[in-house]
Amino acid sequence: MTDEKVILVTGAAKRIGACIIEKFHIQGYLVIIHHNRSGEAANALADKLNKQRANSAMCLQANLNHLNAIETLASETLACYQRLDVLVNNASSYYPTPFGIATQQQWDDLQNSNLRGAFFLTQELNQELANRQGAVINIVDTYADRPHHHHSIYNIAKAGLKTMTKALAIDLAPKVRVNGVAPGSILWPATLENGNDPNVVQARKKVQKKIPLGTLGQPRDIADATYFLASDASYITGQVIKVDGGRSLN
Repeated sequence: MTDEKVILVTGAAKRIGACIIEKFHIQGYLVIIHHNRSGEAANALADKLNKQRANSAMCLQANLNHLNAIETLASETLACYQRLDVLVNNASSYYPTPFGIATQQQWDDLQNSNLRGAFFLTQELNQELANRQGAVINIVDTYADRPHHHHSIYNIAKAGLKTMTKALAIDLAPKVRVNGVAPGSILWPATLENGNDPNVVQARKKVQKKIPLGTLGQPRDIADATYFLASDASYITGQVIKVDGGRSLN
C-alpha cells in the first residue's frame, strides 16, 4: 500500500480529463486514467507520466454503459495502488438529440455516460473514499442550468448530475465531500475548429462577446478548479463551481 494519494478520473485519455490527470500528477498524486475507446491516447498519457515519475500512472478500460463493467472498474481501481482518495466523474457523451426524433438508444447512452455511470461508480468506491476522508468531483456543465438547443437529453443528464452532487454531499457526509465543476466555453466545438474560415471567425467572435472575460477558458482552468475542490476546500461540499468566464451572467 502506498502513502501517496491516488486519483481516478473517468474519461481521462484526452481533453479536459487528461488535463485534470496531469494537474494532479504534478501535485504528487498517483493517477488512474480511465478510458473506453481511447486506449491509444490513454496509454500514451500514462507512458509520458511514468517517464516523469516511475509507476505513477495506470490505465483502466471500461464501458460505463454497463453496470458489470463499472463494478469491475471499481475493483481494478483499488487493485492498482490499494487506495483511492479522489474520484473525478468526467466521462461524458455529447451530441444533439432534437426533440421529436430522439431515440431511446440516445437517451440510454447519454444518461448512462453522464449520470448513471457516475452514480454507480461512486457507490462502488464510496467505502474506500470514506476510509480516506476523500472527495468526489463531478464535471457538470453550465447547460445544466441554461439548456442548449436541440440537446435536451444531454441537458437533462447534466442537470441530474448537478442534483446528484448535492444529494450525495448529504448522503456521504461527513467522511466524503462531493462537489462539482461546471465548465462553460472551454474548447471550440468541431463546427468552430477551423480558425482560418472567415465564417468560423465571425461565429467565434459572437460567442466571445457573450463572455464577460472576453475569451474561451482553457482545460487547465477546469483542472485547477477540480484540484482546489479535491485538495484545498476542506469545508466545501455540495457546491458546483461555474468556470465559464462569467458567461452564465448574460
